[in-house]
Amino acid sequence: MNIALIAHDSKKELLVQFCIAYCGILSRHNLCATGTTGKQVAQATGLNIQRYLSGSQGGDQQISARISCNEIDLLIFFRDPLHPKPHEPNEMNLLRLCDVHNIPLATNIATAEALIHALERGDLDWREIVNPR
Repeated sequence: MNIALIAHDSKKELLVQFCIAYCGILSRHNLCATGTTGKQVAQATGLNIQRYLSGSQGGDQQISARISCNEIDLLIFFRDPLHPKPHEPNEMNLLRLCDVHNIPLATNIATAEALIHALERGDLDWREIVNPR
């Protein structure tokens, strides 16, 4: 599966810790991330991550484009809901595209853990039937 990783600045360390904890599962999949997030996760875990621009420079839009082209199967996006971002309209578009294209989406650690366990069990394979490549 192709998994995208994004985290707001205040949530980057949480995503790094999440990726360390689930490195074994994540290592069996193709990972991409926005710039700084991808760099920090790769440094902490050794995972191979395709990096895009930082979110504020358009990295979230690059991931949105991959979602639109049916090239992302799962998005983990740790958001900081208490501090609005200047590029928040782009983020809302990203979330909308996940809904349009039936992409499982986690915006917090509780949902991310539920999805990662479902991924490990094979429960997310339904996307291959619904959206074959």
